[in-house]
Amino acid sequence: MQEERFIKKKCKRYNFSGHAHELTFSCYRNQKFLLSDRTCQWLIKSIERAREKHNFYLWAFVFMPDHVHLLIKPMDEDYNISNILKDIKTDTARKAVKYLKENNPSGLSKLSTSQNYRKYRFWQKGGGYDRNIIKENTLLDSVKYIHNNPVRKALVDEAGKWYFSSYNCWINGIDKPIRIDKDTWPLF
Repeated sequence: MQEERFIKKKCKRYNFSGHAHELTFSCYRNQKFLLSDRTCQWLIKSIERAREKHNFYLWAFVFMPDHVHLLIKPMDEDYNISNILKDIKTDTARKAVKYLKENNPSGLSKLSTSQNYRKYRFWQKGGGYDRNIIKENTLLDSVKYIHNNPVRKALVDEAGKWYFSSYNCWINGIDKPIRIDKDTWPLF
């Protein structure tokens, strides 16, 4: 019998002052937990709390059914992107587990890990994706990529029709569902 090997993918993070970060993280087992408006509202509140606590600009976002894209820029010279992500993800996960325990215990099976250490997971294990960005054209490409994600996945035919996105914040000045920090966008 061949020995089973597990490869733990590690995401190397670089906390360099002045860099923006394009972050992507996924729901556990790529399940579509973010189709729920309630869950997206929890995520919005988590991002807002993390933004206040960790002092970062939010430049772009999209919540897809099974993953999230954020483009942020920490304002402090000394910051830890892993801590920012942890605060965003942990708060949302705790609310989801609590809600299911109280209102839909059978729904917990979708979050079950079959482990004693951590019985439930809302987010996929691992670091997700983190790319440092310092160039204007790369920042612009990142925003376009984030906004066009729902179109590429055939969820809508126009980016502006996807509610949980910063597209309408950028194009139409509508600060919903989350206010972005458009006025802090770098002028190169």
